[in-house]
Amino acid sequence: MKTSQSVRPSPVFLALVALTVAGAVLAWLGGNSTEPLARGGVFVFVFTGWVVSLCLHEFGHAYTAWRFGDTQARGYLTLNPLQYTDPVLSMVLPLVFIALGGIGLPGGAVYVHTAGMTNRQRTQVSLAGPSANAALAVLILGTTALFADRDHVVFWAAMAYLGFLQVTAVVLNLLPVPGLDGYGALEPHLSPKTQRTLANAKTFGFLILFVLLMSPPINRAFFDAAYWIVASLGVDPDLSRIGGWLFRFWGKLL
Repeated sequence: MKTSQSVRPSPVFLALVALTVAGAVLAWLGGNSTEPLARGGVFVFVFTGWVVSLCLHEFGHAYTAWRFGDTQARGYLTLNPLQYTDPVLSMVLPLVFIALGGIGLPGGAVYVHTAGMTNRQRTQVSLAGPSANAALAVLILGTTALFADRDHVVFWAAMAYLGFLQVTAVVLNLLPVPGLDGYGALEPHLSPKTQRTLANAKTFGFLILFVLLMSPPINRAFFDAAYWIVASLGVDPDLSRIGGWLFRFWGKLL
């Protein structure tokens, strides 16, 4: 079956894209203002933009699996977040994390069937999701580095923050923690005994990640690495920090 016949963005995904664009327009029109309308634009742009990136992350897994013969993955090729097997892990929890901690927590993966795939193909399926985030990070931060101007700081700060979230998603996803994509990429190459031993730990992957990030040295090293990548792509980390401050508009109300 042709790709064009299988990949059909759902109305839900297209609505999310439209909301992202609307938020971007409001942030752009805000110029350098921190008035409620401009900050609301930042919130809508980053929030829905992040949901769009989660859809693309899961689409990366599903599309790669489909290309390798998993026909059941076709249901995810509409990029509809309502199709995910676990909407809490895939959408709600990551959104809570960006709202409270400014961390692009990876979502719970879509279900794909890899039994008939080679070890290399299974690794590629696992890496396809983080690759989508990496591509978005380069696109968003690269655009910011090239075109940011002083007359639209609010918009470019929002762009920098959304790009920063993509970077954090890549870094976290590639950690070799059971349940995350980094472990998924390594798992096919482990011995059957090791795979069985670590199988139950997948359920607690997010808990393990949360505990690790609660450690001050690990938390500091994580953010230092993320901001270093942002700077390496030509964007001042302070701009993304400003974007995070604008996004969390409720901080000004408390």
